Amino acid sequence: MSQIQSKDGEPFNSDGSDYESLPPHVSVTTHMTAGAVAGILEHTVMYPVDSVKTRMQSLQPDPNAQYRGVYEALKRIIQTEGFFRPLRGLNITMIGAGPAHALYFACYERVKRSLSDVIQSGGNSHLANGMAGSVATVLHDAVMNPAEVVKQRMQMYNSPYRGLLDCIRTVTRTEGIGAFYRSYSTQLTMNIPFQAVHFITYELMQERLNPHRHYNPGSHIVSGAAAGAVSAAMTTPLDVCKTLLNTQENVALNSMNISGHLSGMANAFRTVYRLGGFGAFFKGIQARVIYQMPSTAIAWSVYEFFKYFLTKQQMEQEARPGSL
Repeated sequence: MSQIQSKDGEPFNSDGSDYESLPPHVSVTTHMTAGAVAGILEHTVMYPVDSVKTRMQSLQPDPNAQYRGVYEALKRIIQTEGFFRPLRGLNITMIGAGPAHALYFACYERVKRSLSDVIQSGGNSHLANGMAGSVATVLHDAVMNPAEVVKQRMQMYNSPYRGLLDCIRTVTRTEGIGAFYRSYSTQLTMNIPFQAVHFITYELMQERLNPHRHYNPGSHIVSGAAAGAVSAAMTTPLDVCKTLLNTQENVALNSMNISGHLSGMANAFRTVYRLGGFGAFFKGIQARVIYQMPSTAIAWSVYEFFKYFLTKQQMEQEARPGSL
């Protein structure tokens, strides 16, 4: 096992056994780079399932867009609308996911460390993890919310938009810039508890599976998948409301005699309940969990790998003779 010295004279084991002692020396750029790569992969690898989830959350779907399950939905979409139809809207997702997740992970790491120093004297604190995840979410959603609006409108069955730019121009012209943030409060209301549960579950699983915090890809994958499943299932009702606000589903709104555009979380909750009762709040839960488990596992494993790899590279460079 080889060792090199960090700037502060502390040993760094290149096999990764001191992995979790690295963050104090890791630059913000490292966290942002690792976060951006992780975010893009998280959203792209399972994107077809996300498209299915959006359609399954439709409150009054077209008869041709009513699906019994995720596999059946994907099969029918490909057969009737084309092989690449489940990927529609992927471009705007990738554009938004990179910077959103760069800010997200950089903020999370910085706030987690600062709060842990105060709450637990530098030790791991579940409260600090949850609070850091919540703060990071505010930044993430500010960047990602407009991309979510465009993405979900392009995912819907019989979407009227020819492409990314047509969707942005049409929404801006007919509904105003505010349409891109109509669901922001609902998104935050959903994502703050989602990320709090997500990070607490992840860190709790890491304490059980990887108590010494070595770089361990298997533990990152399992912990990430568990965190994604639990947080996704718990926040599905809010996700259904967010989808309604983002898509402004015409058939559903017309059946409720709602003129103009639906706005506000309370109005979305009332509309969902009136149209489908309590069960409507859990539409698409299967697809949401199936999407989130591998997506979150991918995000964490890729993030932890890049954080380890980039930090190891940085430490080795600093340890070379003649480096400052």
